This record gives sequence, structure tokens and C-alpha cells, in this order.
Amino acid sequence: MNACIRAVVRTACGLGMTVIGVRRGYTGLCNGEFIPMDGRSVSNIIQQGGSILVSSRCAEFFSKEGRARAIAAMKESDIEGLVAIGGDGTFRGALALMAECDVRIVGCPGTIDNDLFGTDNTIGYDTAVNTALEAIDRIRDTASAMERLFIIEVMGRHAGFIALHVAIAGGAEGVLLPETASDTQAFYRRFEQGLKVGKRTYIVVVAEGDETGGAQKVADSLKSLYGIQSWVTVLGHIQRGGSPTANDRLLASKLGAAAALALQDGRTGVMVGESHGDVCYTPFADTVNQRKPLDSFELKLADILP
Repeated sequence: MNACIRAVVRTACGLGMTVIGVRRGYTGLCNGEFIPMDGRSVSNIIQQGGSILVSSRCAEFFSKEGRARAIAAMKESDIEGLVAIGGDGTFRGALALMAECDVRIVGCPGTIDNDLFGTDNTIGYDTAVNTALEAIDRIRDTASAMERLFIIEVMGRHAGFIALHVAIAGGAEGVLLPETASDTQAFYRRFEQGLKVGKRTYIVVVAEGDETGGAQKVADSLKSLYGIQSWVTVLGHIQRGGSPTANDRLLASKLGAAAALALQDGRTGVMVGESHGDVCYTPFADTVNQRKPLDSFELKLADILP
């Protein structure tokens, strides 16, 4: 998010806009937590994880009273446009706010889950995948040395993009996703066939939102049904931090600059995304109401390559 903030600020300043940072997301918008920003205020942040403005979840913003406070705070500070960086909840909040005031809002897709319709990739996704992949590579060393089955849980409550991509890139023998029905019996058959030809090392990647209930429940099921012993690793929030990859810095810079330009052009109610290398604009209503599908060929790869 810092690379995106930097691009928004510097592009907007270059266009002659006055830029105000909102601390703590919609919570700060309700409370008037505003700080002036210029090109120097975003120096040396492009390589930092997290957000210098800090984010939050704000239940108050989803009440009319909460949004009224935000509108009053924006009017008092003469705020005419917002760049909202976030995911589904952020853009649903933007839609609600737009229905009650005339402030222009442009969104940038910031979520490691990569589940937003209207962009090939979201800010933070590439970093999360590379972080998870590095961990899986390290775990495979132990799995190989000790001839063990490891079940690794990655983030993805409603979407399996991280799980699918790290499974393919990490050479996993199985992957369980929220978008597809999980068949532990089919995995057991593959496991049994592998044993017959001398295979002793297995990696299975599980998205946290898979209907089986997560890595530990998969491990428990394999133990109780088939007597298979496995070891569980939950990567958790390690995937959400760290210095962003070059791809993420480039994407965030591109979309942040495009968001500032979109506001200057009078656009509102859209998320800036990237499609096949080109900047594109998707209405918030489409972004939050349409489901982004997994790549069908990648699903086949995850089944063919193990």
C-alpha cells in the first residue's frame, strides 16, 4: 500500500492538487484524522510493507450516522475526492458513501487474496505468493529429509488464488481450494499410488477457506480415515507483511498514479485495475458483485503436474 500511497501523492501534487492523508481508513474519515501530504512526506516508503497511514475495520462506517460524520469531516476540510485502497469491504463502503454525498471516489485494489473482479492482480498479492512460496520451499527440505507429509495452510478465506499458485510453483502434490469440491479420498489414492513406487515426501497446500475446514482438519481426517500421519504448518499473517516485490511496487505505482489521474478527469465510482498490462476501470458495483474465477488451465496443471 505504501507504494500506492506514494504514487497517488506525487502524481496528485504534480497535477496541482492539495493532498490530505486519512489515517486509519474509514475510522479516520469519521473522526477527521487528516494530515497534509506532499512529495517529501512519502519519501523512502516504496520498499516498506504495511501502510504509513495505517488501516482499520470500521463497523461505524456502515451506519448512516457514521457516514454522516465522515461527510461532515470532509466538508470541513474541503475534500473533493478520495482514493480508497482496499478490497471488497472498502469498495462497499465507498458505494454507500457515494450515495449520500457528491465526493468523487476512485479505488485501488489492495488485498493479498487477489479476489477482486476487474484486475488481473491486486496490490500485495505477488508479495504474499512469494512469501508463502519461500516458506513452502523451506518446508519441503524438511519433508524430503525426514520423508514426511506436510499440510500447509495459506490465506484465502473466499478465494484460492494464493493456494493454487503456490501449489503449482512449489510442486505440491495436492491443493484444496474454496472454489472446488475437495476430495480427500482422491488424494489418499494418489498418496497410496505414490507409496507403491517409493515416494515418501508430500506437500499439500490448503486455502484457509476450503470447505474441509483448514489444514488441521485435513490432517485429522487423513489420520482417522486412513491412518496417515502428517505435519501441519499454518503460515498465517506472515503472508501479509514484508518488503514488497518488484512486481507489487510497479503495480501499486501504476494504479496509484492512474487513480489520481482518474480523479482529475472527473471519474468516480470505479476501481482502477490492470488487464493484460493496460490500465482499466471497473465500476464498484461490478467489482463487489461479480466473482473473479480461477484460471481453468491452472486448475488442470495443479492436477496434472504432481
